[in-house]
Amino acid sequence: MTRKQITLAALAALSASSLAACNKPAPAAAVDTGKIADAVKADVHQLVVDFNAHDVDKAVSHDAPGMVGMFHGAPNVVGPEQDKALTTQQLAASPNAAIAVSDESVDVAAAGDMAIYRATYAFTATDPKTKAPMTEHGNWVVGYRPAAGGGWKIAWNVVSDAPASAPAASSAPASSAPSP
Repeated sequence: MTRKQITLAALAALSASSLAACNKPAPAAAVDTGKIADAVKADVHQLVVDFNAHDVDKAVSHDAPGMVGMFHGAPNVVGPEQDKALTTQQLAASPNAAIAVSDESVDVAAAGDMAIYRATYAFTATDPKTKAPMTEHGNWVVGYRPAAGGGWKIAWNVVSDAPASAPAASSAPASSAPSP
């Protein structure tokens, strides 16, 4: 190769790399994770309202296609139709069924393509054995993904009951002196 050919080859390579640099995709717009977290919390709050109103169709409308529900002691529920069947059965068996959430937090992926909602819950229902009102406490973790038409839908959720609280300790101060 002559010196001229080497120079032309180097210039061609430099031009190609410069053009490639010009063709880089524009950086993605910044994701407003706070706005997403607020939208997810609002969806959960509406889901709670819908469930507590015993409106099965509205409650299940928060599910994404293929949603997977993992509830303690039960087989996984896959898809809105199975969720609808379970929710219908649950509400028929327990006319006082209601849920309340607290200690909520939402983590949003930096890319804005996933959000994780976490909370503790109190579920009031009728005990199937005793027919007496009962309240179950536990943890609820919900994975959300963007919905095709906008908004956010539940991709999966895990409900895990917590053990019953231990009886409160006596508030009387302990004494190290022997009793008379």
